[in-house]
Amino acid sequence: MAIQRLDALVWLTLTGGGFQRRGGGATGYIQQTYLAHLIPQSHQDSLELSVLSPPVEESAIQSSQMPTLKTPWKISEPLSLEDLADTDFLDVVEGLEAEFEGEFVAREVDADQDKVLLVGVMTQEMTPLDFEDGLAEITRLVDSAGGQVLQTVRQKRSRPHPQTVVGEGKVQEIALTAQTISANLVVFDRDLSPAQIRNLELQLGIRVVDRTEVILDIFAQRARSSEGKLQVELAQLQYTLPRLRGRGQAMSRQGGGIGTRGPGETKLETERRTIAKRIARLQQEVNQLLAHRFRLRQNRHQHEVPSIAIVGYTNAGKSTLLNLLTNSEVYAADQLFATLDPTTRRLMIPGAVADEPLSIVLTDTVGFIRELPPALIDAFRATLEEVTDADALLHLVDLSHPAWQSQIRSVMNILTEMPVTPGPALVAFNKIDAVDGDTLAIAREEFPQAVFISAAKALGMETLRDKLAQLIQYAICPR
Repeated sequence: MAIQRLDALVWLTLTGGGFQRRGGGATGYIQQTYLAHLIPQSHQDSLELSVLSPPVEESAIQSSQMPTLKTPWKISEPLSLEDLADTDFLDVVEGLEAEFEGEFVAREVDADQDKVLLVGVMTQEMTPLDFEDGLAEITRLVDSAGGQVLQTVRQKRSRPHPQTVVGEGKVQEIALTAQTISANLVVFDRDLSPAQIRNLELQLGIRVVDRTEVILDIFAQRARSSEGKLQVELAQLQYTLPRLRGRGQAMSRQGGGIGTRGPGETKLETERRTIAKRIARLQQEVNQLLAHRFRLRQNRHQHEVPSIAIVGYTNAGKSTLLNLLTNSEVYAADQLFATLDPTTRRLMIPGAVADEPLSIVLTDTVGFIRELPPALIDAFRATLEEVTDADALLHLVDLSHPAWQSQIRSVMNILTEMPVTPGPALVAFNKIDAVDGDTLAIAREEFPQAVFISAAKALGMETLRDKLAQLIQYAICPR
């Protein structure tokens, strides 16, 4: 009923006997009738009676075989054909629509927050742990983007379906679930091709976004500086350009919500050629930004000021650590991608010569994430060059995260794929105040040269400064 947009459904059962149609095919006589209809979500827990027309008694509607809690429909007890014929179906439908409309209006109070149905696909190359970690991460990404995950649908496949990612039956299940929970957005835990998004939106009837689009939306909300907004707009347009065809009526996705915000959203209404020209212009501006940052770094090198870039998975605590070490007030929050713009501050650390402190430059960079979208890597290359040009790296790890080992591998993979090999790195495990002894022991065994700190509690800062001094001395000695 939900998929085919039916208000109500009548089910007729036939007796074994009856007349026979010419050409065969026994039809029989009508024995019993049943009336079924959907019910609002608020009624699914209590299974209250739906609004029915007066000719049908309440006792005839409340079935002893009624489905259990959370069932989005109601089926009557067997009704006679006379009772069914006396039913005013227009009155029934109007009553149901009034109930659904009342629930919809109540939800519209919080219309600024997307109601999300999350879809996860586990393929054969994924372990169950990696799959669940990925679902947990996309859930946090949706939350950071301002959405609310109402339910998660999972499917295990050898490989994604080339047209719809999930199978045909699962697409119907997603459509029914989305209507049942009143979701207005479906988010997949992976990147989708333009054709897959088009096919899914046609069959589901609501917006579909992938993992990259959620991340781009977060970046669009968090960009504060002109540099950050420039890079976000470039990334959005590069992602949008191949997806213009079939994006709803007149390529329009405006109206608010995840995937529609940011500096580049008004460009979705323009022609492909106009967007291509805009991308070319933005790339020129990014190249100018690259040249400007290069001159700044050259100036630091001329004055022989060593530099260290703080890298790490998003929400590892990089901004908090920068604030603590340099007495800064950079925005820091328990959010994914809380800050996008690189921030550089001076830091005094113990020098190689006693009683002579060394002045270095500490740079907070944008957080990494597994399978960082190519559009972001290309657009943020001006920011990422701060990493490759630094004399050394401070790799900060959130030890309290259940997947901290996987996050280390993700960061290392991104660093190894950079065009210029970064300098030596010091691993620092953060948030040790929130972990147990077993986790600490595992980390110490795997990374004996690492330093263990808590930026929030200011633990291990003196040891960290000493380690940074050793790191800088090792990095600049060959020069």
